Amino acid sequence: MIRTLVIDDEPLALQQLAAYTAKIPFLELVAQCLSAIEAREIMEKEQIDALFVDINMPDINGLDFVRSLQAPPIVVFTTAYSEYAVDGYKVDAVDYLLKPFSLDDFRRAAQRVKKRYELENVMPSVAHTAPIQSENEDDTIFFKTDHRVVRVDINDIRYVVGMAEYLKIHLDRQKSLVVLLSMKKLEERLPAYFLRIHRSYIVNMKKVMEVTKNRIVMDADTYLPVGDIYKESLSTYLADKYLGR
Repeated sequence: MIRTLVIDDEPLALQQLAAYTAKIPFLELVAQCLSAIEAREIMEKEQIDALFVDINMPDINGLDFVRSLQAPPIVVFTTAYSEYAVDGYKVDAVDYLLKPFSLDDFRRAAQRVKKRYELENVMPSVAHTAPIQSENEDDTIFFKTDHRVVRVDINDIRYVVGMAEYLKIHLDRQKSLVVLLSMKKLEERLPAYFLRIHRSYIVNMKKVMEVTKNRIVMDADTYLPVGDIYKESLSTYLADKYLGR
């Protein structure tokens, strides 16, 4: 069972969240809270695996509350304001429910929670959807994909493409892998020669054929865009490697 906390400052909305949670067989409702402050008190005493939390709340809004958590559980945001959706995904939420939402909408979000929960609990060392480093710190990394744990040589990774909460990892000697993982968490685990060149791309600079102002050329058929905010870090990396006048 996925131990769940629901948070909303509107009593009727909170009642609906609790009722929907009770209809999902793999969710266990631990508590329902009218504020983030109340939720924090619960989380100090209880193990919580998932949060369904409203964004627009007084005192502490849902986004700030989740950001303040040292080890946040799986998060689904709810709100009546669609402009919050992008911010919701910035804190690695698995879904975003726009009010008013139906039981079917809630059920779909719950299924995403379940997938993330199963990924994180495949084995004890798979925490927060992060890849597993080997004990001797070599160039091996493990990914959970399609109900399997697959070993990958880091040096075989050519580039990574972000697709919402999933990543597509392009490899040298085997088919690409699709994994449930955030760009940020993978980026933190990769060596320094892997560069974030775009909000949706990480590239292994050892595999690059050519660099132009606005794109990376991997081979004759593969061109990756360089985002404006990543051009400076790319230039710094190239300057350190560059030989010539």
